[in-house]
Amino acid sequence: MVWQMNRLSLRLLVALLLIVPATTSAAFDYFASNRLLVRNGLQAVLMCNGLYTSHRALADVFDQELVYLEGERFGGIVGTVEGGDYLINAALKQVSVGGGRAGPRVSAVFRAGIGCVVMSPDQGPDDIDTLPMRQVEKASVDPDTIAWPLGDLIYDAPLPDAIDAQALQAASDWTFDRPVPEEVTTGLMVLHKGQVIHERYAPGFDRHTRTRTWSTAKSIAATLIGILVDDGKLKLDEPLGIEWLPALKMPEADPRNAITLRHVMHMSSGLYPVDRVNREYTTGSSLSYWAGASSIEGMRDRGLVREPGTYWDYENFDTLLAVYAMKQALGGGETYLNFPQRALFDKIGMRSTLVGTDRFGDFVLSSQIYTNTRDLARFGLLYAQGGIWQGERIISEDWITFVRTPSPSTVEQGGFYGGQWWLVSDSRKDVPASAYATAGTRGQFVIVVPSHDLVIVRRGLDFSLKGFDFWDLVREVVKAVK
Repeated sequence: MVWQMNRLSLRLLVALLLIVPATTSAAFDYFASNRLLVRNGLQAVLMCNGLYTSHRALADVFDQELVYLEGERFGGIVGTVEGGDYLINAALKQVSVGGGRAGPRVSAVFRAGIGCVVMSPDQGPDDIDTLPMRQVEKASVDPDTIAWPLGDLIYDAPLPDAIDAQALQAASDWTFDRPVPEEVTTGLMVLHKGQVIHERYAPGFDRHTRTRTWSTAKSIAATLIGILVDDGKLKLDEPLGIEWLPALKMPEADPRNAITLRHVMHMSSGLYPVDRVNREYTTGSSLSYWAGASSIEGMRDRGLVREPGTYWDYENFDTLLAVYAMKQALGGGETYLNFPQRALFDKIGMRSTLVGTDRFGDFVLSSQIYTNTRDLARFGLLYAQGGIWQGERIISEDWITFVRTPSPSTVEQGGFYGGQWWLVSDSRKDVPASAYATAGTRGQFVIVVPSHDLVIVRRGLDFSLKGFDFWDLVREVVKAVK
């Protein structure tokens, strides 16, 4: 009888479990306030940079920059062009978004030589002078009087015989006239053997317009790190030498000490992937991007979940770990803050490029760079020329080989990623296998195609989740090379 009762109880329990499934997660949204915080900071940064870095009209910022925030993903735009729960202080070059029902108020303020820096919610106008800035020397010569590529003087010249003008125009039209309205091309530039063979902009944009690179910044960070590796100041296969968080009683026994620069360059640190578990705009790197948190705290406060080097996870924090190693190698201070300009930008004529920092003065080089189309074309040309610019070697051929070699953790999936650059997957047969590219949200691409002596730059303000396919763009442009 006892056994029969136990069996009956077991059957009832199973029935109840089938009717009311067990759950280990609460229905309450514990991250709702975080999402409002991030949304407000995201809008503040986009508005601030749109107005004071890109020098665009407020109506254009709402129509093109902020449309990215519409829909359930971010919870929509705060206010309209006519007004709402945001404040613009033109004298301070500050934008504040939120307050009340719109969530915590977050501010971003333009700082010379850096772009807009996001402040923490408890900071106000009195704290602006504590934010980082960088003195930028005024150019001694007008770049419009200096010939391309070091300057912006581009002479009218017939297309090379190797280029089919009609096919090139067709590729351009394909890029701008998208069947998907969420794919908005704002600029396209094509170089062949270093010569500008095509340059085109959407209405409201021109060669001077600086917009955010998003993750194309990762490939620029990789170049700066490569310069230090070439100089022997960083080594790919040595531990990062980072003090991990939280501090342990025996830090020397921390398994994270095995993580090397190569691992993080390959997006294979083995650390808990905050962004890859759908928390990209909730916590993790988003708090430093959009909410005023430190960019070097969260990245060090992650546990090891896999053996370093064995698994690929696209993670902003991995790039920021490499950037932190760069800071340690340079010793911080003005040397660190001026390094991108002096080691790279000044040398190849990237005069319009600003590298953003968090409010503590640490580079957010996983995303926060503002620049124009021509500067990105120069960056791609540096790689197309094997790392040499005007007779001076900037990066080594060994480093270019490294960024173009598939990460071991991606080989079984087609070898689609190298050292902070994207590679053509083995499954893709309609584009040259030698091509490699930077890629940033909203359609920011610099593509180098060695087999066809091409550099292609596409800028966009896409707001579709799928996004513009940059390998399709390569497919169309190479049709123009006879």
